[in-house]
Amino acid sequence: MAKKGIISGAIVLTVAGLITRVLGFAYRIYMSNIMGAEGIGLYQLVFPVYSLAWSVTCAGFTMTVSKLTAQEKARGEHGNAFRILWRSVTITTALGVIAAALIYVFAEGIASTFFSEARIGLSFKILAVGIPFMSAGSCVRGYFFGVQETTVPALNQVLEQLVRMAVIFFIMGFFLPYGLEYACAAATIGIVAEEIFSFGFIYFMFKSYREANGEVKKASMSERKTLSTILTMAAPLTANRVAGSLLATLENALIPRRLQAFGMSASAAMSAYGQISGMAMPLIYFPSAFLVSLSISLVPAVSEASAVGQNSRIGYTASKSLLFSCIIGFCAAVMFMTFSKEMGLVIYKQDLSGSLFLFGVMCPLLYMQVVISGILNGLGYQTFMFINSLISSAISIAFVYFLTPIYGVNAFIAGWFISLAVVCVFEVGKLKTSIDLRIDFLSWFLKPALCAAVSGLLARVAADRWLFQALGGAMGLLSAVIMILIIYMTLIVASGCVSVKDLRSVADSVKKRNMSPEEELAGA
Repeated sequence: MAKKGIISGAIVLTVAGLITRVLGFAYRIYMSNIMGAEGIGLYQLVFPVYSLAWSVTCAGFTMTVSKLTAQEKARGEHGNAFRILWRSVTITTALGVIAAALIYVFAEGIASTFFSEARIGLSFKILAVGIPFMSAGSCVRGYFFGVQETTVPALNQVLEQLVRMAVIFFIMGFFLPYGLEYACAAATIGIVAEEIFSFGFIYFMFKSYREANGEVKKASMSERKTLSTILTMAAPLTANRVAGSLLATLENALIPRRLQAFGMSASAAMSAYGQISGMAMPLIYFPSAFLVSLSISLVPAVSEASAVGQNSRIGYTASKSLLFSCIIGFCAAVMFMTFSKEMGLVIYKQDLSGSLFLFGVMCPLLYMQVVISGILNGLGYQTFMFINSLISSAISIAFVYFLTPIYGVNAFIAGWFISLAVVCVFEVGKLKTSIDLRIDFLSWFLKPALCAAVSGLLARVAADRWLFQALGGAMGLLSAVIMILIIYMTLIVASGCVSVKDLRSVADSVKKRNMSPEEELAGA
């Protein structure tokens, strides 16, 4: 039952994630066409501050609400879950207001001094308006994840993307003639509109959810105990996120500067940064939609299983989740490595072959790490992940600072890969000592790698000899990608990586998701 709940919850989030990412790509293609790589680079510099604000104000609390809600739900203490949510909302909203005020007041200084780019000062001021809404809304989303009601966050995810796109499409024409500074500001207005809408929607849905579930017994947890429990868990999570965001912000600020030390002009360095962070990276993360959703679903599910001592269930869930991450990772890897040049030209009208190929090599490790993070968060190993995050960031920053002036963009990519490999080794080792995790090298790595190699080779030959000549660039690429998917999944099933039982479990979980409680009880 729980196993199916995890899968069905992940499927709901995956569908929403795929829709959101498709919309996001349409949005990014539009943005890259009107702003160019340099404009995208400017826009990407807004996100480190956005991410830092999220980390300081709500990241640790969102995970805390999700985890504690799952625990209290498992014990039947729904009143405690409500109290934990509202105290968390109060704290995060206060932090959001403080963070917003600081960003607004020091916007120009942050832009000029830290990023050496005065043109993003206006965007930081605009961004500050949305931070309190982001902080409060994130906690409420955490509650829905905790009770494993993923439909509401999934719908919210799609709608907020539509709001951002609609606002930007409407106002960009008014701002763009004034230059890239104002084009970037228009894009930031879209972010703020998205956060305000998101908070309003998620709050309305929470009120409807609470009314639909009727009265619950009062909280048995005292106010003092509630605050102590929240802060004990949220503090290390927040420290982890803040440290990671600070180091990521430093890294993002350094990349354009060190590329200039490599010999690029300021404009060329910003364009290269925009190609990496605003074009190549979103493309690489696109196939991981299911795994990100699975990771989110794993936190409350593993936490709930741990709370009631179901260790065998945790081991089984972790094993199957990591198997799926490897299967998806190798499939993504062969797509990006085989058609890296064509993807950049078709989607962005730019040659991104170098970065896409190298990023493709990282996909299996990158996607595995997404899932491992969800499992470790569910088990409560926040301090361990905090240390890993510091190690990873230190490696990446060292490569950016010392080697980028010598080897250019490739040094940044190499640093990311090495830091990712080190973190994965540490995290898998931690899992093996914590739960009954059996690593199946044959099914997790060897078989998917061979299936990927065969499917990529056949698709490449077919594309070069027939598909591109007959269908053109865009349709030929789409056909080649579909060909890889069909061949790869056929080989995966034929090789025994995924059993018929696994596929039936996924199908049953979808069916179960659409059943009424009465039908579910009758089926049981």
